[in-house]
Amino acid sequence: MTYWSPNVNIFRDPRWGRGQETYGEDPYLTAEIGKAYVRGLQGNDPFFLKAAACAKHYAVHSGPEALRHEFNASPSKRDLFETYLPAFEALVKEAKVEAVMGAYNRVYGESASGSFFLLTDILRKKWGFKGHVVSDCGAVDDIYGGHKIAKDVAEASAIALKSGLNLNCGGSFHALKEALERKLITEVDLDNALMPLMMTRLKLGNLTDDDESPYKNISDSVIASYTHAMVAREVAQKSMVLLKNNNHTLPLKKDVKTIFVTGPYAADTYVMMGNYYGVSPRSNTFLQGIAAKVSGGTSINYKIGILPTTPNMNPADWTVGEVRAAEVAIVVIGLSGIDEGEEGDAIASSHRGDKQNLKLPEHQLKFLRDISRNRWNKLVTVITGGSPIDLEEVSELSDAVIMAWYPGQEGGMALGDLLFGDVSFSGRMPVTFPINSDWLPAFEDYNMQGRTYKYMTDNIMYPFGYGLTYGDVSYSDVKILNPKYDGKQEIHVQATLRNNGNNEVEEVVQLYLSAPGAGVITPISSLIGFKRVTLESHLSQTVEFIIKPDQLKMVMEDGSKNLLKGKYTIIVSGAAPCKRSKELGVGESKIDFEIW
Repeated sequence: MTYWSPNVNIFRDPRWGRGQETYGEDPYLTAEIGKAYVRGLQGNDPFFLKAAACAKHYAVHSGPEALRHEFNASPSKRDLFETYLPAFEALVKEAKVEAVMGAYNRVYGESASGSFFLLTDILRKKWGFKGHVVSDCGAVDDIYGGHKIAKDVAEASAIALKSGLNLNCGGSFHALKEALERKLITEVDLDNALMPLMMTRLKLGNLTDDDESPYKNISDSVIASYTHAMVAREVAQKSMVLLKNNNHTLPLKKDVKTIFVTGPYAADTYVMMGNYYGVSPRSNTFLQGIAAKVSGGTSINYKIGILPTTPNMNPADWTVGEVRAAEVAIVVIGLSGIDEGEEGDAIASSHRGDKQNLKLPEHQLKFLRDISRNRWNKLVTVITGGSPIDLEEVSELSDAVIMAWYPGQEGGMALGDLLFGDVSFSGRMPVTFPINSDWLPAFEDYNMQGRTYKYMTDNIMYPFGYGLTYGDVSYSDVKILNPKYDGKQEIHVQATLRNNGNNEVEEVVQLYLSAPGAGVITPISSLIGFKRVTLESHLSQTVEFIIKPDQLKMVMEDGSKNLLKGKYTIIVSGAAPCKRSKELGVGESKIDFEIW
């Protein structure tokens, strides 16, 4: 089968409803996770595929959803090659992704699913892509219906085919016969488009009777297996982010006497899933995960408290009063797939799945205020959602705040593992959480200035890469092991990490580079490496990184990459280097070096 994933678009604007499908706002992070995903999906045979992965949506595609069938994205060439294309290039060159999906929108005036510049000049000629290109569903129709580039479906199909599209999702390619009769295409064009599709089918083992694929005997027993469920649980554990933990509120003791769980998503299964999810025979809610962890003497009480998207109709409120009787209150609020998502999926969105602002529903905030005002002990707030949310007031009202995202079928058990300390939090923010969406650049503007950690200087609530653990990790003694550098060899970097806390933790160590002209002609800083490191209590450990020569080159205004002369800074840190990271006490250690 062909599998239309992963989505390696850049989450450049927090209002985009489909940002939840991506790996965040950073091209390097997106490329690294995307490559691992493709390799896992396709397998490691030199010819045959377990499944054909598909890098989508190529390219420069990240909202607004309401305009995607007619919108023209025109970023600078610097932003194109620095931000929007690197993940696709990495998946093609390094992971050998079998398919690429063209986007709906135009890029520099051409439909992304009918762009000779994107599909032939860059993808085929520059990157050497050998697989097939499929359109997003209905994107060829958009060439004439939305973008008005072609007069009819036959002309639109001809433009797409001759530009490098192999396969159409939709009915438009039925018009290829008419396009051939009108001499808009030739039989050679059809042959050229067909060949990569036949090769994909051959690699999948479904063209021959004597299938030699090593994957042909994989049985149905692996589907929804216990082993895979445990992988899902580990993924959920490592993705949830601890944003606040005042006075060591967490981890909770398993023998706590009374816990009150409430909120519209505490016992909701749907909120565990984001866009494009599969249905599993086993899944668990946050409430189930909490109940599975406590001792026999613990009393857990639960009420939904409020509706997800609208205020309660019944004025009587028994929930807030019950909070007073609990040692710990756990409130689960946030967003779900009815609030944000693809164009037609988010049925509660008035903006075709996108968000107008980053605020939680006001009645949810009021509910949290009432609980915070009436409590006498610990208040833990769990936030669901797939995109940045304004959490300033939530943080003020709560002792601990957890960003749980849409954590999948094992998300409930994973939260229980984390809340009660069987596993330490290690998740980090893949996107910057702004303070105020009113201060963001226009949603339709695809230039990167003022966007993401690379170009934001203020309006930051939680930085990219941020996340607490149950430890206290300090960073020191960063050094370059081969200091005589001329730009032609690798740089070996070393730093010391120390866990000053009482719990073993897993720290996500991040390597950033700041180049000459930082914040003006180059990014403020760029992520160029990361590692997960297990740190025992009150012990130190040395961490090493290797910087490849190409990682020092900066993208110029014309899209070319050059090694600049001047001062560079290497930062080993627990989050993106910025003023807000320092305010939050994020550890970092840095060193300068020069290239002349």
